[in-house]
Amino acid sequence: MNESDKQAQGRSRPKSGRNRRTSRELVLKGIYRSFLNQSDLRLIRRELADDPDFERADEDYFRQLLEGVSDNLAELDQRIAAFIDRPLAELSPIEHAILCISAYELIHDPSIPYRVAINEGVELAKRYGGTDGHKYVNGVLDKLAAEARPHEAKR
Repeated sequence: MNESDKQAQGRSRPKSGRNRRTSRELVLKGIYRSFLNQSDLRLIRRELADDPDFERADEDYFRQLLEGVSDNLAELDQRIAAFIDRPLAELSPIEHAILCISAYELIHDPSIPYRVAINEGVELAKRYGGTDGHKYVNGVLDKLAAEARPHEAKR
């Protein structure tokens, strides 16, 4: 097999479905839907399983993150509220959902380095949020990280 055949074969082979960024994007869609429609988590999870991107996602991480944010929403909102300049109800639903996802990772998942949790939140805000929403998300998450993981944030 020559080099061009190897390259063509590599392109046609589907990637493994273990992408956490895709999992976060799907969870963002789900949390956003729940904020707008007050939908049941099981229904949202089934709908998201039909999303074309789902096969690329890390399914275990998707489930853990969606359930974790949903189960801990009151605590996450309370922790986020300490670092925002307006009532939670005045946040855009997208930025609110992004902050909840990243806050969950910062507070409840120490396997995710704090810089990764912040960066992933900022990237979601750049892609899905308002014009300068990523700057706001970054500022809030920096403050939350300093409180939630002071030993990592000091380094």
